[in-house]
Amino acid sequence: MGMQDTVMKFLEYVEIERGRSPKTVESYDRVLKSFLRWGNIGNPQDITLDRIRQYRLFLNRKRSVHGKELKKTTQNYHIIVLRGFLRYLAKEGIASALPERIEMAKSSERQVDFLEVDEFERLCRAADGASETDRRDRALLEFLFSSGLRVSELVGLDRESVNSEAGELTVRGKGGKLRMVFVSDRARVALRRYLDIRRDADPALFVSTQRGFAEKSADDDHRITVRTVERIVARLAAKAGLAKQVHPHTLRHSFATDLLRNGADIRSVQALLGHSSITTTQIYTHVTNEGLREVHEKFHGKGREKKGNERLELKNGK
Repeated sequence: MGMQDTVMKFLEYVEIERGRSPKTVESYDRVLKSFLRWGNIGNPQDITLDRIRQYRLFLNRKRSVHGKELKKTTQNYHIIVLRGFLRYLAKEGIASALPERIEMAKSSERQVDFLEVDEFERLCRAADGASETDRRDRALLEFLFSSGLRVSELVGLDRESVNSEAGELTVRGKGGKLRMVFVSDRARVALRRYLDIRRDADPALFVSTQRGFAEKSADDDHRITVRTVERIVARLAAKAGLAKQVHPHTLRHSFATDLLRNGADIRSVQALLGHSSITTTQIYTHVTNEGLREVHEKFHGKGREKKGNERLELKNGK
């Protein structure tokens, strides 16, 4: 079997056995082809630890047309794909480099941008209004903040996806995994106000409000796009006078931060966000770290303090 056929079999394995989305499979394909072209690799035996080390040096020294280096997270993504490919080769009994011998590049701690409660309120007020666009944008903000949905998950929702009475829905996230998501009463009210004013038959939960849409047939797809949501959030953030850059994912971060600040455990937050690994959820340690001093002062050394107080009482004759 040639290298091209081996890669194709791996991509099929990733899609079918590992349940990865078509976009993820396409990304894996690009990364692998980039490595194979760079190394002029014709068969799996050509993939050696030294060749991979040289490729990592290439990635680390690579610069864009503007002189910017590749982020460590991007470099590590290439290594993740390569390790996955090598694990597949090992599973199939095909000789190649050992994936466990390949280490990830160390990267600086990721900073998470999120909105404080008052900032989110200002963002929502920027969408106050009675028009369909205003109502849609307000519902969109409330939905993102109260559910923690990825923007790609949000735009894929249909009207029938949401149980407005129970305030819950089931979404299919990364890797095709299903999870239960809940929305706040405020989000339900905002959504109801938005849907009440719509006069179209489109099944999508959030749609474009461009002129002439109401006259379109139910067969026309006017589902809102990820890029449109990004523009809406950025426009409202500027209108609200927020000093920081705000993206749809900022609201997802705000959702997780709000939960942890109010006492939620990190495992529950992992489940609500749809993270397959707790390591991903641990980017929110900025929140848990804030409470470490309080926990330390509240619980640490209480036994010693009690014994010390008892000795003082005995010494004083009490």
